[in-house]
Amino acid sequence: MPLTQFAKKPAPYLLICLLIMIASFIWTLIIGIHLWVKTTPNPPYSSYSITHANNGVTIHSIRTPPENIGLKAITSNVVDTKINGINGGFFWEGYLLSIAVINDHPVKGQQGDYGSGWFNIDRKRGTLVWDEKAQTFTIQVVENAEDLKVMDRNHYWAQGGVSMGLQNPDGWAAQAVSEEMPVIDEKRMRSGIVYDHNNNVYLIVSPTPCTGEQFRTAVLEQVGNGQLVDGLFLDGDGSSQLRVADYTLPGDHRDVFQMIALLK
Repeated sequence: MPLTQFAKKPAPYLLICLLIMIASFIWTLIIGIHLWVKTTPNPPYSSYSITHANNGVTIHSIRTPPENIGLKAITSNVVDTKINGINGGFFWEGYLLSIAVINDHPVKGQQGDYGSGWFNIDRKRGTLVWDEKAQTFTIQVVENAEDLKVMDRNHYWAQGGVSMGLQNPDGWAAQAVSEEMPVIDEKRMRSGIVYDHNNNVYLIVSPTPCTGEQFRTAVLEQVGNGQLVDGLFLDGDGSSQLRVADYTLPGDHRDVFQMIALLK
């Protein structure tokens, strides 16, 4: 229709045409967005990888968001729990020697109980804290959970270990020794937990006997695509255990008493 004829049409006719055009545009936009959402895959909630560092250390790592982490007291090998995850902090004869706390509740017993997960026993040690309200990770060197700094004590979790010092290339070893890192210079299986700038958390186990330095170097090289911020050494040697899907690392088949679990 020529523009001169279109302009001569009555106002109601023009309004109807305009409404039809607007409705057609909105419908086209809705269909386009729907198709884009449908065809754009979301990144996996958790992922598992096996990589090999240049120093010969094999790294098994699970990447997951912090809200998918659960801390559990167990009396079993991680492989036998049927729960995906890795071993947690240090222990002795069933007593937990590392902090393992969710919302101010230790995983084994009550606040203040020896071996409950309320204490890094006998010494201030590195503790990874997820502050849900602040949406931030921190490494806090403390002796008990009461000293942890969080925005809301009903919305956090904290896992103790030994500071890995990923931003401290010159002083990390001295700090780890001050926190009584066991057998740091001996070749043992190793475990750790680290986080990156995007608040991804990585659960890491190496079945390769390696020193603390070799493990730390392999983690920096192979995990997090250069985005790691910091993390902890966890219990190691025969306690270095992992279960995820069809992959299992039983360590030396011993029982452990705390694990870091995937909730789903």
